[in-house]
Amino acid sequence: MSFESLKSNVIEILSNDNESVENRLHQVCELLQKSIDHYDWVGFYFRNGEREELKLGPYVGDPTDHVIIPFGKGICGQVALSNENFVVPDVSAQDNYIACSIHVKAEIVVPIFVNAENVGQIDIDSQTPDPFTESDEHFLEFICQEVSHLL
Repeated sequence: MSFESLKSNVIEILSNDNESVENRLHQVCELLQKSIDHYDWVGFYFRNGEREELKLGPYVGDPTDHVIIPFGKGICGQVALSNENFVVPDVSAQDNYIACSIHVKAEIVVPIFVNAENVGQIDIDSQTPDPFTESDEHFLEFICQEVSHLL
């Protein structure tokens, strides 16, 4: 399924006011993991109150011990500080990578902004080396923009 065709599914899921925000985010994770072959773990992290850390939100994929990530630690923690997308074609080449699984080969993290403040991010792990393109990045930016309307 193409990114363009998935956009309407994402909008439909996120606009369903009969579901909680958490359930809608979980459904988006499920949609992405099922529809995009190289999205093996899909999840959201959000700032944990006023703390300088991220807290795991809805996700699909292998369980993770990384429920809390301090700002600056790992790819997600770096995005919390940089406010910029981070595409990692080869996680083994990153000094500050937090391994969630030995099977993960690549990662992409895109921040979510509400009123120009970085409040969270979408995190995608892939078991495929160097799978992420500019199209993935733009698609995930679209999702983050749509999610920001819920928060």
